[in-house]
Amino acid sequence: MNIPDNLRYTKDHEWIRLNGQIAFIGITDYAQSELGDIVFLEIETRGEQLEKGEVFGTVEAVKTVSDIFMPVAGKVIEINSKLEDQPELVNKDPYGEGWLIKIEVTEPEEVNELLDAKEYEKLISA
Repeated sequence: MNIPDNLRYTKDHEWIRLNGQIAFIGITDYAQSELGDIVFLEIETRGEQLEKGEVFGTVEAVKTVSDIFMPVAGKVIEINSKLEDQPELVNKDPYGEGWLIKIEVTEPEEVNELLDAKEYEKLISA
């Protein structure tokens, strides 16, 4: 299971990569493998200010539909447009081309409350 050290993780299996006030968010390698083949993503929160823990979209796989949650508070400034035609990028490259949204972080200290790679690894192997 791929768990990059440079990211932070939620207990709901989202990851965040912070770069100053801007952050990329996606679902983890573990989450995409548990979901199976991803066939559709519904993310209609562009321009919205969302709080930590709020749903920002849903991911639809062959066997299930799951909500995706904000790891920190922020304004959704971009949705990965490649995923409209290629939702399988989330399965193939969850930490790269399969990112879901880009946000402007409004509560950067919330990142410190998230799991680091070692803590996330313990969570999924428990």
